[in-house]
Amino acid sequence: MKITSIETFPVRTIGDGAWMFCAVRTDNGLTGYGEFGTGLFRRGLPGLVQDIGETLIGKDPRQVDKHFMDMYRLTRSSSGGATAMAIAGIELALWDLKGKDAGVPVYNLVGGPHRDRQRVYWSHLGTYRAMHPELFDKPALRDIEDLGDCAAEAVRQGYSAFKTNLIFPGEFPITISSLNPDSNDQNATSDVVKHAEKQISTMRDAVGPDIDICLDINYNFKTEGAIAIGKILEPYDLFWMEIDNQDPQALAQIKSSQRTPICTGEQLLGLRQYRPFIEAMSMDTLKIDVQWQGFSQAKKVADLAETYDVNIAPHNYNSHLSSFQSLNLTASVSNVRIMESDVDSAPWRDEITTEIPRVDNGYMMIPKMAGWGCDLDEKAAKKYAY
Repeated sequence: MKITSIETFPVRTIGDGAWMFCAVRTDNGLTGYGEFGTGLFRRGLPGLVQDIGETLIGKDPRQVDKHFMDMYRLTRSSSGGATAMAIAGIELALWDLKGKDAGVPVYNLVGGPHRDRQRVYWSHLGTYRAMHPELFDKPALRDIEDLGDCAAEAVRQGYSAFKTNLIFPGEFPITISSLNPDSNDQNATSDVVKHAEKQISTMRDAVGPDIDICLDINYNFKTEGAIAIGKILEPYDLFWMEIDNQDPQALAQIKSSQRTPICTGEQLLGLRQYRPFIEAMSMDTLKIDVQWQGFSQAKKVADLAETYDVNIAPHNYNSHLSSFQSLNLTASVSNVRIMESDVDSAPWRDEITTEIPRVDNGYMMIPKMAGWGCDLDEKAAKKYAY
């Protein structure tokens, strides 16, 4: 089996972003698919995939780890970032091909499965509805109680955990990222800290003590502000506060300065970037994005985290193919806490893949089909092309 061509498919999603897909085609008729990267690089990533992927034409796709290292070494003068994401797109499609050729799920190729179902949480609860209310046939987020109603809705649909962002309801609801779009100072004002308490306390009252609540504050606050928010939320028993930060010592300071558990890591790419954060014990739960760094690196990071007694949580806010890739990771490792699931997403999400993951009482079933267990519907991808 030889690689004959590589193709990319940027697909529209909410806002001005794109879901990115890679197809690797072979001379025996098999095609492997990977969902990769972030829509922020919707123009640049396809070009990187083509430039890097040309080096694999004519080669056997089943030597996945060798091809990954060859691509990494080829691009190490510009490693990380978009380059790492482009390599991930190709590598993920190669794993899909290897599984399809062997007739088994990817997790069977690496010692799995460790489980037959994976607990998931409803992610971005209320966030997309605040940012793009015109896409949802849901009540408007006019006041803080409406956020409580969103939380209750997640529980009614069978989820025992959800994640939200800081949302400011009103006639034109906004998120924390759009509160001060011209400021990069990352200050947590007293009003913002008080709002965080009001929002989470309202959601906690709406769902009771037994539902797990996560708050994602992203890159929006420096260390001081993150500590202030973590402290004020201690009485509400958060599952975690998620924060992205590029300094392992700053994260360790946040973790040790307040009692709210910390989840971080989605912004890191590859074992070399994760290692100092794990060594500094900068988190209670480690976030890993399969789509951003590829399957092999994600598994190696998870295995390293296991040696430090840390559980992982896959970062997974893309299409259903992303969910299937992340499920294969959770089936391949022994240290998983929970997995992200983007319930409110682009209304056409169900159309662009051949399979939809099955969710039962807040658990997603591990697929049993070969490869990832899910393909891109190329006709639909072209219909919704970015």
